[in-house]
Amino acid sequence: MRPMESFVGQPIRSLQTMLRVISENDESYPTIVPDGIYGPELVEAVSIFQRTHGLPVTGVTDLDTWEAVVAVFHPARTEQARAQTLEILLNPSQVIRRGQWDPTVYLVQAILLAMSEIYHSIEAPGLSGILDEATASALASFQSLSSLPATGHLDKHTWKHLALQFPLASNLGRA
Repeated sequence: MRPMESFVGQPIRSLQTMLRVISENDESYPTIVPDGIYGPELVEAVSIFQRTHGLPVTGVTDLDTWEAVVAVFHPARTEQARAQTLEILLNPSQVIRRGQWDPTVYLVQAILLAMSEIYHSIEAPGLSGILDEATASALASFQSLSSLPATGHLDKHTWKHLALQFPLASNLGRA
């Protein structure tokens, strides 16, 4: 989507963009293409919005309708924003070994569990927060697939490769 600044001075296109964002969170609204034309599709979308929000149904965007659209748009836009990324930093010399508990191991186990469904050479570990034998084995399999030393330990390089591979593995088969 274009930056909001690009719609300054273009009220019809701005309205269409806001209604499009709203429609992506609520299927009762039609999907509008922001073309800058107040055509039949926009009249229909505005009418549906007005009906849904208890406004007089005219299909015309008056000030009350505009303000209501803006009020619904802002929370809808937030829902479309990318999720905040979680940055896990291991110290350069930090190594989590077999038998150790660490909160990061929960994340590693969840990632390995997801990857085990895609890469069948990785066995699914449990979710304990402990780098147990099953987790170490799955980690060693992942390390081998990533051309890393297959130690079964979690270090900075292994974490980096897990973090890079997880988005690819978790989105396979999704549109």
